[in-house]
Amino acid sequence: MMSRTVLIALLVVLTGGSVCLIAAGGPNIVLIMADDMGYGDVRTLNPDSAIPTPSIDSLAADGMAFTDAHTPSAICTPTRYGLMTGRYCWRSRLKKGVLKGYGRPLIERDRLTVAGFLKQQGYYTGIVGKWHLGLGFGRKGDEFDFHAPVTDNPNTHGFDYSFIIPASLDFPPYVFVNDGKITAYPSIEQPAQKFPAFLRKGPRSPDLIMVRCLDDLVRRAQRYIRRRANKDQPFFLYFPLTAPHKPALPALRFRGVTNLGPYGDFVYQVDWSVGQILKTIRDAGVEDNTLVICTSDNGSYMFRYDDPKAPDHVSDPSIQGYRPDHHRANYVFRGTKADIWEAGHHVPFFARWPGKIKPGSKNSQTICLTDFFATVAEISGAELPDDAAQDSFSLLPLLLGEGTVARAPVIHHSGAGMFAIRDGRWKLVAGNGSGGREKPKGKPFGRPYKLFDMTNDTSERHDVIDSHPDIVSRLEAELEKIRASGRSR
Repeated sequence: MMSRTVLIALLVVLTGGSVCLIAAGGPNIVLIMADDMGYGDVRTLNPDSAIPTPSIDSLAADGMAFTDAHTPSAICTPTRYGLMTGRYCWRSRLKKGVLKGYGRPLIERDRLTVAGFLKQQGYYTGIVGKWHLGLGFGRKGDEFDFHAPVTDNPNTHGFDYSFIIPASLDFPPYVFVNDGKITAYPSIEQPAQKFPAFLRKGPRSPDLIMVRCLDDLVRRAQRYIRRRANKDQPFFLYFPLTAPHKPALPALRFRGVTNLGPYGDFVYQVDWSVGQILKTIRDAGVEDNTLVICTSDNGSYMFRYDDPKAPDHVSDPSIQGYRPDHHRANYVFRGTKADIWEAGHHVPFFARWPGKIKPGSKNSQTICLTDFFATVAEISGAELPDDAAQDSFSLLPLLLGEGTVARAPVIHHSGAGMFAIRDGRWKLVAGNGSGGREKPKGKPFGRPYKLFDMTNDTSERHDVIDSHPDIVSRLEAELEKIRASGRSR
């Protein structure tokens, strides 16, 4: 077998003297994405958090915490599209809202995904968890045929291995799909349930038990890591969790551990799940050569207790123990999941890469989850095609502590299609409401717009649009340019 030194020397000759990081032996890439976990849920970001998060805190201590990270959307399907493609979802056919469990595939067949790109660079690629980007379920006439293969699935978009649920855990059909095949026929009719164990009525497979789902996915992800760690090939694992999104159903052993009801206990289980993945990476002997990123797909659905526009159900006893006056899931940010306000899309983001990322470091530059694609592309040493990852900028210089990144302004997008543009200290909301759950919901591009100084007003309390007409004009023009051009990179 050719030695690693000889192999690298050969690559130097073949590439004219440049050696990409993958040619030098890695790194493996593991991306963990929680579902609806707020910035304020994580204790290392919010010292007042009432939820212990020791595993995520340890990840931050061993790596870098990004304090101004944003999802491309304030809801889940469009964020997942942006993450997978490096392209804002509002450029696709989905202009607002999310797909349902039976939704037709959203990622275009000819669009390169980050998984497909990494596969081209020699990675083995896998996903375990929540897909929520549409699937090609078989049909017999007007009925779904659950015996038939799922024709459009992660394996048709660059993944070598996939073990997923179709959408959020509250959307039927409640099935596991393994490499395009449903693991068990959905013979059970799942009844509807109310919050916090919220479920919609629909067919369920006997092997998918809601309270066990997160544990089952963790075990699958662990098995994937163990198997790939023994191979002479770098691997990519995308691990999108199902929690703490509703149904808020933590495993029995976690109930009551936080005194914050099902939501707090579920966040604690998310942290435990992250810890299990970190432990598996360490035990498999690949910790030093693995980049781990942990984030969330949008903000929490929990409201802030002192928000004067929060709905009356803030103190609804159905939340069963959650006390917003004791815990701010979305930190000091205004609004909640789905809103154009910061709580909708300002999320936790941590990265650990031993020997490359300085332990305990922080970065305050505004970034977006669409940037993941360009980041791993630069790590691999391969150039991005011009027709891929149009809204993605490499974060590698930030990870390595080599200064700032010259990226275009970040575009925020709400559940109902409201736009905002963020450039440095300034955030312009191009609409007249939240565009989500907080009232007034408003309309995209409805007047009056709002302008916030995010350096001095993170909670978006003070609209300063009348004081900075020049800033408003510039940001309006930049927003229109990015929307019209089809790309920001």
